Amino acid sequence: MNTPDSLEDLPSSDNDGDPDEISVKPSIGARLRGRFFAGILVTVPIVLTIYLVWILVKFVDDIVANILPVQWNPNTYLPIDIPGLGLIIFIVAMIFIGTLTASFFGRFFHRRFERILRRLPVVRSIYSAIKQIMNTVFSQRSQAFREAVLVEYPRRDLWTIAFITGETKGEIKNLNEDDVINIYVPTTPNPTSGFLLFVPKRDIIPLSMSVDEALKMVISTGIVTPPDRRALEQRKSPKIPSDGVTIEQEPEKKSA
Repeated sequence: MNTPDSLEDLPSSDNDGDPDEISVKPSIGARLRGRFFAGILVTVPIVLTIYLVWILVKFVDDIVANILPVQWNPNTYLPIDIPGLGLIIFIVAMIFIGTLTASFFGRFFHRRFERILRRLPVVRSIYSAIKQIMNTVFSQRSQAFREAVLVEYPRRDLWTIAFITGETKGEIKNLNEDDVINIYVPTTPNPTSGFLLFVPKRDIIPLSMSVDEALKMVISTGIVTPPDRRALEQRKSPKIPSDGVTIEQEPEKKSA
């Protein structure tokens, strides 16, 4: 008859007669499945990031290789092609052009070149549009895509994330009595396409989440949701009641 070597080898009788307290260990297949999905969650973001960066670097390298003469291309004299060399050349070239443009002669030639482009019928429209977009995006004082908001779109009681691109000006502003804001409503999961809307300022609800967090939520189709960082008192006071009218814009009750 075999006897236990110590008290630890004795079977525990604490859970005898109580099947609810008996812990059920997951099967080997369930544990392997969990490890498999954990590996996917770790590997896929890293692989996709490296792949997209590689595509960007390769794209810039190909453009620089096609622009540079063969005798100026460093890869011509190297035994192997160095990835990222074209990107480095591009960055150095942009710094050089920016430094040259800041000088007197650079500004002079830049104005002359712009004057020539503005005289060409089709080219001047394309150049003006691209220049205006670039000035809006890279301007330090610009508020374009600096704030995420919530708007009621495409119909009542349906809400979507949008981004403020600026204050409405020109003819559209003069046609409206209210203060109108330009907003961009992106599509999911591709935020590069969307709709430009001119919305009254009173119909816009600012969000505490950053633009990056809002973009992640749009791209992930709502799977990635940023936390609510507002104060506890603000979380308990909803701005959108069930009637669809925001608290700030509720009409005042007329006294009898």
